[in-house]
Amino acid sequence: MEGMPHPIPRTVDEVYSDFKGRRAGLIKALTADVEKFYQQCDPEKENLCLYGLPNETWEVNLPVEEVPPELPEPALGINFARDGMQEKDWLSLVAVHSDSWLLAVAFYFGARFGFGKNERKRLFQMINDLPSVFEVVSGNGKQSKEQSATHNNSSKSKSGGKMSRQLESHSKGVKMSPPPKEDEDSGEDEEEEEDDEQGATCGACGDNYGNDEFWICCDVCERWFHGKCVKITPAKAEHIKQYKCPSCSNKRARV
Repeated sequence: MEGMPHPIPRTVDEVYSDFKGRRAGLIKALTADVEKFYQQCDPEKENLCLYGLPNETWEVNLPVEEVPPELPEPALGINFARDGMQEKDWLSLVAVHSDSWLLAVAFYFGARFGFGKNERKRLFQMINDLPSVFEVVSGNGKQSKEQSATHNNSSKSKSGGKMSRQLESHSKGVKMSPPPKEDEDSGEDEEEEEDDEQGATCGACGDNYGNDEFWICCDVCERWFHGKCVKITPAKAEHIKQYKCPSCSNKRARV
């Protein structure tokens, strides 16, 4: 429950600053603090909301009791859906509703303080230059585009298109390029190498590699996995210094 304890933004720049602070808090909840956020969204509790605060923090709380509320309210009851869907899908759903709420709050301030057409246009353009919360959480924002560019440069190299581990040195120790097929025979042509790439399989489900899928490599056993199979998104992977697959994590726990 927020209750507007922070100074009320009155200009376009102030509203944009408020938007950025709330957005940063929401992204933190859904990425870096995702385990804490997940635990706080207990389905046994009452209707809960995720609030992003202007100081770049977040909180899970009950909605305000006053009607109508001072500010537009976030999606109600996000905790009820937590155990009814995969974590990735649930986080994406919360992210989409968070984007809608951020825009509602920003343009509430615009309406309240009489922003004209040019001011509203400028505010939207400033907001639109940022990746949405959903894009960051799902890996489709500017951060993931930079990863994709690195991945494309390494996987479509002039040497013949063989998948590379070059991304390993650019991802804080976590290998996030598609799984390579080791082949010491450099005389094979490009088509054969592409066939080898398609033959790479996920260590969890056994399915073949797909160009449009996110993969991550275990730093212990060096097997590759679909991100969706081990519940790791590109945004999550950015905060992992050394990734251990579920099997390797369980082995260490038993030791």
